[in-house]
Amino acid sequence: MQDFLYKLPVLAEKEKKKNKEFFARLKKRPPQNLDGKVHQLHEEVFEKINCLNCANCCKKLGPRVTDKDIERISKHLRLSPSDFTEKFLRIDEDNDYVFKSMPCPFLGSDNYCNIYDVRPAACKNYPHTDRKKFIQLLDITLKNTSVCPGVFDIVSGLREEFSGKK
Repeated sequence: MQDFLYKLPVLAEKEKKKNKEFFARLKKRPPQNLDGKVHQLHEEVFEKINCLNCANCCKKLGPRVTDKDIERISKHLRLSPSDFTEKFLRIDEDNDYVFKSMPCPFLGSDNYCNIYDVRPAACKNYPHTDRKKFIQLLDITLKNTSVCPGVFDIVSGLREEFSGKK
């Protein structure tokens, strides 16, 4: 897995033009069964990929942390929301709270999340390939192909399914 994670950004960059063109076609004429196919591929891919062997999202991506997330996590950690915010968060260029540092400060050396039950909603929903209205998530999905091996495989499967090209 580690070898593949090392190569993933290069592979994603190599496929980026094809994926962008494919997504542009999808936006113009989304197939009726797009969500169903994405969900099917999501299930198939994540039966084979164990996120604990990867945790690349926790190492590379800074999730948006909402006010609800701050309340829930700070309560769990027995910190005031302001202490939690001061200790762990910063405001990014989009004016959102994100973790000050990556990898995530709650990622253990075993790739387990130390706050898994109260983790931010953005973490809980990642990689967003099992959500409805996938067509609205194409831009973030394209970015996620360079971080998540599952997303890379799902997008490859979609291209094969809907355009006959891998």
